[in-house]
This record gives sequence, C-alpha cells and structure tokens, in this order.
Amino acid sequence: MILNLLHLGRVDYTTGLDLQRQLVEARLENRIGNTLLLLEHPPVLTLGRNSNRSNILATDEFLAYRGVEVHEINRGGDVTYHGPGQLVGYPVLDLRGFTLGGRRIGAVDYVRLLEEVLIRSLGDFAVPAQRISGRTGVWTIAGGSAQEKKVAAIGVHISRGITSHGFALNVTTELRDFELIVPCGISDRAVTSLELEATADAMVPTMENTINAVARQFGRVFEHQVLWLESDQLPITRAAAR
Repeated sequence: MILNLLHLGRVDYTTGLDLQRQLVEARLENRIGNTLLLLEHPPVLTLGRNSNRSNILATDEFLAYRGVEVHEINRGGDVTYHGPGQLVGYPVLDLRGFTLGGRRIGAVDYVRLLEEVLIRSLGDFAVPAQRISGRTGVWTIAGGSAQEKKVAAIGVHISRGITSHGFALNVTTELRDFELIVPCGISDRAVTSLELEATADAMVPTMENTINAVARQFGRVFEHQVLWLESDQLPITRAAAR
C-alpha cells in the first residue's frame, strides 16, 4: 500500500486543523489514500477531550503577551504544547484497512503502533526509548537514579475508522515553553528533546534527519511504501500551501 507523505514546514494551528478536516473527508470518500502530514507549528497550547484547564499554568494575559494561542480540540489526552523545533505528525489513515493478528486494529493498537514508529525513529539516533504502562507517549529510559523523561506526546481522534491528530516529537524544541503547562497532565516527570538525548557519535538530530527517520519508520511499522508529495499534488492542500 502507498502512504502519501507531505512535509509542509511551519503551519499555523488553525490552518493545520482545517487541512486535517479536508483530508479526513477526502479519505472517508476514498478520494485520497492514506496520508501523513509532517510539519511544525508556531507556539500553541492544545486542550484535548480529557483536559483540565488548570493544567495551563500561565495566565491568559501572559499567553497573549507571548503570542501563544490556545485551542480546544477533539483529540484524546490533556494539554500539550506545540512549537518550533517540534516535529508534529498528523496521520490520516483508514484503520479499516489494517489488521493485527488477523483482526482489525482498534484505537489502542493504533496508538501503540505510533509509539513504535517513534521508538524506532529515536533508535536511528541511538537514543533508547520506551513505553510506560498507563501513560501514552514515548519516554527515555531511566538510568541510575534518573527518571525517564517524555520526548514525544500522542493524542489521536478516530471517527468512522479515519484517524486525525497524531504525535509531537521534541527535536530541537525550546523546553522552557513547557513550563507554561503541566504537560499532558503529568506533573512528576520532565520533558526532553532528541537534541538533548542524542550522543555526539550518533546521527545529528536535525529536523531534516528526524523527518527522514520518522517517514522511514512509519512506512515500516504500518507496512506502506512512502510516496513523498509536493504540497500542491493533493488538490485539497493547494489553498493551504499558498
């Protein structure tokens, strides 16, 4: 199977939401195949369906001063931060075409597969990563007295078998911006980035290298051949790309 992949660069959050809506409709109507958007956002906080607004620690006035938008959205999970240096992935897939062990995959299976993509991608940079039971996302592996740290967040929405929203991997993200929130409602663990965790003798954790790693591993985990497209090769993306 073919996976359409578009790298859009930096896109404001409202445009990203609208683009996902168009892609979901097109995938549901079978006008496009499975598609993965990779992009960055300007600073923004998003509140998922299970969010508690008290997990935003900054005042509305301070957020406005910093130019940080706030959006309430329909993905799962609590509050999270997106910003420059963070690779955001929005897979728009028809899960009805996927099976695992002879059965159709469900929401939990899908999240575990996204985690696997990111764990393998981090492995390309010699950064060991793991899942933690009861906590969605991808985490570093604790060593000695150090605790594991969250390096990637996941929050998805599935409607009529079609996925939207997805994952956010901290590559060269300014981690101080996470002080605006209690990330994903988890107060007892810190966040980190690929840049901080990678060693000097590993592949350099640039955004370009990370995009290539994620694209490659996404294709392997979801058993799709990745087809890189320009932003104007899907008709519905032309307006967003101008």
